[in-house]
Parts: sequence; C-alpha cells; structure tokens
Amino acid sequence: MSSLPPDDRTPGPDDAGGADRGFEELLRSMLGADADEALRELRARGFDPQALAAAGGPAAADPQLFQHVLAQVQRLLATPTDGPVNTDVSHDVARQVAVAEGDPTVTGGQLRDATQALSVAELWLDVVTDLPPSGGRAHAWSRSEWVERTLPAWNALVAPVAASVADALATVLRDQLGDLGGEAGDEVAPPVGFALPGLPGAGLGGDPAALMRRLGSAVFGMQVGQAAGTLSREVFGATDVGLPLLDEPATVLLPTNVAAFSEGLDAPAEEVRHFLALREAAHARLFTHVAWLRGHLLGLVDAYARGITIDLDALESQLTDVDPTDTAALQRALSGGVFGLQNTPEQQATLLRLETTLALVEGWVDEVTATAALPHLPHAVPLREMLRRRRAAGGPAEHTFASLVGLELRPRRSRDAAALWALIAAQSGPDGRDGVWDHPDLLPDATDLDDPAGYRARREAARAEEADVDRALEEIFRTAGDGEDRPDGEDEGGGERPGPSA
Repeated sequence: MSSLPPDDRTPGPDDAGGADRGFEELLRSMLGADADEALRELRARGFDPQALAAAGGPAAADPQLFQHVLAQVQRLLATPTDGPVNTDVSHDVARQVAVAEGDPTVTGGQLRDATQALSVAELWLDVVTDLPPSGGRAHAWSRSEWVERTLPAWNALVAPVAASVADALATVLRDQLGDLGGEAGDEVAPPVGFALPGLPGAGLGGDPAALMRRLGSAVFGMQVGQAAGTLSREVFGATDVGLPLLDEPATVLLPTNVAAFSEGLDAPAEEVRHFLALREAAHARLFTHVAWLRGHLLGLVDAYARGITIDLDALESQLTDVDPTDTAALQRALSGGVFGLQNTPEQQATLLRLETTLALVEGWVDEVTATAALPHLPHAVPLREMLRRRRAAGGPAEHTFASLVGLELRPRRSRDAAALWALIAAQSGPDGRDGVWDHPDLLPDATDLDDPAGYRARREAARAEEADVDRALEEIFRTAGDGEDRPDGEDEGGGERPGPSA
C-alpha cells in the first residue's frame, strides 16, 4: 500500500482540518492518477471524505493507524477464496483464539490417561448397548489439534447462511450506488474505478458485488474462526455439540479442558475423565453405526440455513452506522439482527425436526452413559446433572454459532428425551431402545417427547396400521396376479365367459 506523502508535522487535535486533509491525502495515495475524478464521484454520491474522517474516530485522525487498518482490510480482501466462507481467515483466527489462554502440548502421561479412559468406557458401554464401538482410534488432542480437525465441518455448516448474507450485501451495495454502468445502450461514461494497491480485480468500478462478496466471505471467516477457537477451549471431545464433526470414526478427549473442568469439583479427576470418556464413546458409537444419522442431522441444518431470509432493511441500517475502521462492529452487523424473523411453515417444521433429533441424540447418550457409569463411578449422578445443566445453558461459542446459522444447536428437550429412552428400555429392553435407531421413520417425534408414557401405544397403533396397508397391497397384487394367470375366455368361477351375441 502506498505511504502518505511526507509531512513536516502530525496534525494535532487543535489543528482544524488536519485530520480531514490527512484522510483525503490517504485516499489520493490509494486512488492514484484518477484521484480527482474519483473524489468528485464520491462527493456526488454523498460520500464526503471529510465526513468519513470525522466518523472514523482516532484511526482516521492518525494516518499511521489508519494505514494499519487499511492494510488489514487489504490482506482480508486479497486472501483468495472459492466459497462463501474464507477458510484461510477462519483457520488463522481459530488458531489464534485457541492458544490465547494457553494450549500446552499433550504429554505422554495425558495421552496414556485419555486413551485408557476411552478404552475402559468402551468396555462399560458394551454391557449396556448392542451398538458396537466406533472402531476408530482413541486420541488426546490439544486445542489447536481440535481446531484443525473440526474446522472444515464448521465452515460447511455456516456456508449456506454466508452465501445468503453475501448476496444481501451485494444487493444493499447496488441499492446504495445504483447501476454505475447504466442500462445497455446508454451513452454514459464508464464507472469510476476504486482500486486498492495489491488487490487485482477488486476495484469497485469493476464489480462492486464481487468485492462485497469477498468482504462478506472474509468477515464470516473471522466469525467462524472466533467461534471455533472459543469452542476449542470449552469442549471435552469431538462430539460435545451433538453434531458429527469428524469424517472418520474416532474418540477424542482434550486433557487440558478436562483437567480445567475437574478443578473445584467434589469428584476425583479420574472419575470425571471416565465419565466424559463414556459420553464421547457413546456419541461415537451412535454416529458411526447409525448410518443415516449423520446425513439426517447435517441435512436438516443445511435445509434450515438455506431457507433463512435476510432482512435487507436491517442489514442496510446496521451497515450505515458501522465505523469503517472497526472490524468488530462489522462482524456484529453481519451476525446480529439480519435474519428474517418470520419463518415459513417449512422452516418451522424443519426446525422442530432438528431440535427433536438433537434432543434424541443427547437424551440417548445421557441415558446410556448414566446406565454404564452407575455401577463404577460413585459421583455418576451429580456429574450427570452437572453436564445436563452445562449443555442446556451453552457457552459463548454456541451463542456465536446461533447468530451465524440462525438457530440454536443446543438440545432443548434432552431431559424429556432421556426419560423417553429410559422408558423404552424398561418396556422393551436395551435391544428395543437401540432398535429405534434402525430407520429414521422409527424415530420418536415431538409428540412422544410431550407424552413418553403413550409412546408404546402409539407405536403399536402405527404398526397395526402399517400391517393393514401391507395386507391391502398384498391382496391387490394377488388379485392382479390371478387375473393375469387366468386363461383367455375363462371367468372368475372357472367357466366359459359368454361370447358376443349373434
């Protein structure tokens, strides 16, 4: 980026117009030979450099600080990306946030303790569920390793909303600037180009919509990275959020986070580690051996996110008031209050199915973990209650993803789901409980969470109705088959059909 022309002194607070001149000179250094024409075009469209300088705060009055801010924007916009989320930016931010409070390397002792706890958890789970172990390796990860392995899933999760917001940004920009090129056939001067040095093809005169999409991609990358990095300091394994984040079967513990959670608890650290290992291993079994569950969950999240509408008026209003030098303010503008408040009936149905499925996953893990832990861990009951409350409350990272995706990923009804799974196990045994996962059509719905006691009667009624339908179809096919096999000229009683009258 070009530097400012040398000046004899730095404009002070009492130097009238000093900040304005510095800001305009900075714009001139950026715009190059077309600076005068570009500034005239800016003023004609209501963008006064003096007003921008006044709104820019300390950064605009300090040329060096302002150049630093512009350099950051330049770096963000220059980072290539092929999707609605700038994955390079999200990776860099997530790694920085993950290590902000320390991220010690996993020691040999921590690795041994974690893998041993996960192995013992598999043995205890074998007694209470027929779902076999995931078959993947047991890992002990640092926070940075967790970011590296799960960030692709978070980028994909946010991508549908990021694409919608990028399109909305482009729409707002077109509304603000109008059609700079005019209609086809109009004899107008070509649009003025605003190019930042080092950003090939990013000039506003070339394609404002493309520039805003790139800016939106970078900002969403920052948001995803911030949330994923914060999550890496909160989670205990790879499955805490109830979504399958890994491409291959595995069980994971983060020793640093497990140790931090254990501090101050009445339960021994080893007991806490075993309880958390049970939850991780139970999740892994479910996500690995219920083949349809991964696609079902992610498909519901994707369907809901793609149906989100962007409130263009709210987005335009928030962007109008944003300090252009405040990156955090821009992030807040893109993540808060821009989603449409009115869900369509399809959206509401998808949201209900997603919330119910998340609750059923969490409830099954909660019930199976408690059943496996009770004979071995004296503090199993208080640990279960503590994890329930922690999961229901959520953390700052989950709230950030809620603002990004437009929905809460917390299972709101996990207690109801756990009660339902316990009742099914009492009535049909562990086999009957786990057999519900054989097909998505067998999965309980919100009605079953409202009334667990009536679940069995409803299932029996549904099976009886399905049997009646099967018998009716069988009769239709049998009758049709008999008709095809009957010789020509023979009626249903086996006699000759009468021929045409003479």
